[in-house]
Amino acid sequence: MDPKRELTSVDLAALVGELGAYEGAKLDKAYLYGDDLVRLKMRDFDRGRTELIIEVGETKRAHTVAPERVPDAPGRPPQFAMMLRNRLSGADFAGVEQYEFDRILEFVFERDDGTTRIIVELFGQGNVAVTDGEYEVIDCLETVRLKSRTVVPGSRYEFPDSRTNPLTISREAFDHEMNDSDTDVVRTLATQLNFGGFYAEELCTRAGVEKGLDIPDADEDVYDRLYEAIERLALDIRNGNFDPRLYLEGGDEDDEDAENGTDGDVDDAATGDADAHVVDVTPFPLEERSALAAEPYDSFLSALDDYFFRLELDDEEEPDPTDQRPDFGSEIAKHERIIEQQQGAIEGFEQEADSLREQAELLYAEYGLVDEILSTIQNARQQDRPWDEIRERFEEGADRGIEAAEAVVDVDGSEGTVTVDIDGERIGLVTQQGVEQNADRLYTEAKRVEEKKEGALAAIENTREDLEDAKRRRDEWEADDGEPADDESDEEGEDTQRDWLAEPSVPIRENEPWFDRFRWFKTSDDFLVIGGRNADQNEELVKKYLEPGDTVLHTQAHGGPVTVLKATDPSEASSSDIDLPESSIEEAARFAVSYSSVWKDGRYAGDVYAVDSDQVTKTPESGEYLEKGGFAIRGDRTYYRDTPVDVAVGIQCEPYTRVIGGPSSAIEDRAVTTIELEPGRYAQADTAKRLYRTFRERFEDETFVRKIASPDRIQHFMPPGGSRVSEE
Repeated sequence: MDPKRELTSVDLAALVGELGAYEGAKLDKAYLYGDDLVRLKMRDFDRGRTELIIEVGETKRAHTVAPERVPDAPGRPPQFAMMLRNRLSGADFAGVEQYEFDRILEFVFERDDGTTRIIVELFGQGNVAVTDGEYEVIDCLETVRLKSRTVVPGSRYEFPDSRTNPLTISREAFDHEMNDSDTDVVRTLATQLNFGGFYAEELCTRAGVEKGLDIPDADEDVYDRLYEAIERLALDIRNGNFDPRLYLEGGDEDDEDAENGTDGDVDDAATGDADAHVVDVTPFPLEERSALAAEPYDSFLSALDDYFFRLELDDEEEPDPTDQRPDFGSEIAKHERIIEQQQGAIEGFEQEADSLREQAELLYAEYGLVDEILSTIQNARQQDRPWDEIRERFEEGADRGIEAAEAVVDVDGSEGTVTVDIDGERIGLVTQQGVEQNADRLYTEAKRVEEKKEGALAAIENTREDLEDAKRRRDEWEADDGEPADDESDEEGEDTQRDWLAEPSVPIRENEPWFDRFRWFKTSDDFLVIGGRNADQNEELVKKYLEPGDTVLHTQAHGGPVTVLKATDPSEASSSDIDLPESSIEEAARFAVSYSSVWKDGRYAGDVYAVDSDQVTKTPESGEYLEKGGFAIRGDRTYYRDTPVDVAVGIQCEPYTRVIGGPSSAIEDRAVTTIELEPGRYAQADTAKRLYRTFRERFEDETFVRKIASPDRIQHFMPPGGSRVSEE
């Protein structure tokens, strides 16, 4: 059984009540690890130091944790963390709410200078959006640009479309949702009622209802039992009647400590069956988990803390390849199941798009009839006739056999719509629009559904690639009979290069050189190149760090950095006798053009000139004026025409562990892995997050990437403006 890695809507509904007990706590500091884990350090009047962890990556959770379990603070707080600290330091925690029955939590913090809302999306890709009191987005971990909603800095935060909340549903609405389904009971509870698959099964079990019972075969008694089970669940959540359980699998299920423990302490559990692994944590005992060993807890928060702590320990365990064959079967079955679901979604999109187009065509086929219906409603509304009267007039007309009135199924004044029946097809019309506008709306909607289908087709291709990869690894394993290949070079005593990507734990060796605040890279010949990030740094480079023997480069295009190819380190004696290699000058030229407005404008090449350091001066000619960061050139210039942009970002593991960036030829031999970029339409921050995820996938030690290569750190080495990964 795969362990749970995402909190359910039921979990969040239970969680909100317990987190509410921390209202009034003061926020001290905020941290960001990688691009998906936020830590909020608070002081609670009754409990002292309180740590809140929010994770929205592969694992999606939000709960308090014991202070001794929080990860070490990152060495350099990224921009997102600094923004949180500026807005929240000293703020009071004012409460947390679940948005409807969705997997969204809204944390509210109050300070004298205003309200800050942290909206946590624990579904899909996951996201954390920080807004002001009016829901204007200050910043977010992920930008969202969909037709249905937008979440970007500067815009108003948009929640997903509302869904049925089963914890507050009336009996009448419950019957309607169930009867509107064309599948079985458990799938209806999972989708129409939004319980999800697992809790849908739990409710069926509690109600004594067969899960696969088709809706047409479900009678009033079945609905009664299911609705009562939902009401009991909702009542337990509203009243805080929790009896949390942590469930384990793989150990001795008869172990008394596991079955009857009282505090769920991880050390006590470790003295029992070491082979047991956590698989679930719930706010109350579940019948669907009755076959598993369970540990009770006093609070759901403490159960969540232990569960995810022990899940991380389980993940870190390295199975002995000689003792255990990888579970290729489960992995392959999982990908095949996903493909089946994606194929079903694609078929659904095709049917929906075809239906919408057919409806639009029916409107044109019965143009006169539809126009009569819409004109009748529009004329009545212009005369201020109430919607109820309009509905009654259509009913009277239908009784008299008027064709247009007989086609009207429903008139909805609250939405300003009318539903018509044409050739057995029910079509919703916007009454303020004409026939053509309504048809165009349906065609547009069909096109939007087709776009969703294209996205699903792309997703299914990715899943098929994952499936083929799993099958390939299975075949390789079986061909080798599970034995790792011999390393002949080791047997011969030859030196082999360390495979840092495959290392389970990469040691951190940090070093922040004096030039780290500038743009910089080391050329293939090991010469330092530094460039200014702004006018202040351009000024500083020329005044403070330009020495005899250095070469200065700049683009012809406006808005480029001052680029200095250093002949020596500032700590060394300067020398004009050093002959800088032409290869280093060319790499510095590519650096200069890449970090200029040439890249920002989406161009792939530009002109660069080079001069000696003694040709650069901050003293303008008589009658001239130099802006801040500007300089004057005396004498001839050496031009490098049509110099191509060239930027790669990589991770270096020796002699220091850090992100590096610059021309690809200069960093490929220094980094263990690199990604090349080119001008593109993706925002700098979005591309940095993508690079971070790619690097994390490439390293066996994901925590290493999180510690030294956060998206903010990667962004430090990226050109200004839009980018994309080369060869996409």
